[in-house]
Amino acid sequence: MPSSPMPTDPEPTDADATDIDVVGHLLSLPPPKMDTATLARLVTAHWNLTGTLTLLTSERDLNHRLDTGSASYTVKLSNPAEPPALTDFQTQALLHSAAADAGLPTPRVVPTVDGRPILPLPDGALRLLTWCPGTPIAHLPRTPLLARAIGAALARLTTALAAFDHPAADHVLLWDIRQFPRLAPLLPALPADLQPMGKAFLHRFTAETAPALTSLPKQVVHADFNPHNLLADPAQPDTLTGILDFGDMVRSHRICDLATACSYQIDPDDPLALLSPLLAAYHANLPLTEDEIALLPDLITARMLTTLTISAWRAARYPDNAAYILRNAPSARAGLTAAASLTPAHIQAACERPSP
Repeated sequence: MPSSPMPTDPEPTDADATDIDVVGHLLSLPPPKMDTATLARLVTAHWNLTGTLTLLTSERDLNHRLDTGSASYTVKLSNPAEPPALTDFQTQALLHSAAADAGLPTPRVVPTVDGRPILPLPDGALRLLTWCPGTPIAHLPRTPLLARAIGAALARLTTALAAFDHPAADHVLLWDIRQFPRLAPLLPALPADLQPMGKAFLHRFTAETAPALTSLPKQVVHADFNPHNLLADPAQPDTLTGILDFGDMVRSHRICDLATACSYQIDPDDPLALLSPLLAAYHANLPLTEDEIALLPDLITARMLTTLTISAWRAARYPDNAAYILRNAPSARAGLTAAASLTPAHIQAACERPSP
């Protein structure tokens, strides 16, 4: 995977303080830095592995691919601003989901030679994960078969995490759809033509959608089932080969997690072409309630606006990393109008559609 230059960020000014408080400390910082030679020495000393390290693009962590000749791994240095409890939360979730459903294509945690899943360092927490093969589905043709695979995989992962809990699960994550009202101060970052729509939707979400969400099922969820975090074999794209990036995990409403996945599968020319097979497969494995179905259209729109708002704010702050930060913005913008046409009746019909 080609690497991208890491952004250089100046120290926050007083004028930035309000935005940083709103967007969250982690989202207001660039990825950590560590030279490759130092990283290689740490991997050799603590995992007894040597090989070639290749820098991977990341939004807030420092990630490398390690090729040893016999296997490949992801070497992940977490942002030093990330609380240790959050790193442990993500790591324990990977361990739990692998134990609950061994067939899930998630990265496996590789412990250090002395048995630790996480190596704490002054520069951040260092972890080694198995490498998942495949191509990000963002680079593959979007097909009903692939959409069905996404829905089935998300339902399986959600089921595997249903009994998982952790003291850090209730942290506030602005990517979590239920936190959408907190983005009000960042709406000016949206393109000017989208701001009236964003403000009107925010008012309706706060007054109607958010109160209705409170009674719906909650659990720990992945929260970022986007096409850059999902892998498939181009020769057999009806099965996912990788589910990546557990960094946005949080306890939230189960339906918010599904809405996130759906927001990336809206075809502007035919909104239900990919959405229907995704929902049918999900519902076949993890049935939705009537109340969840009623809120799903608004939650999909909220996720699209979340993507556009946070991405625009961060891209302006880190222009050197803007291409990576904005990678999901075009699909979100293209899908906004199409998503507005969805109704609970469309969702119900899709759920009832047979899923082979």
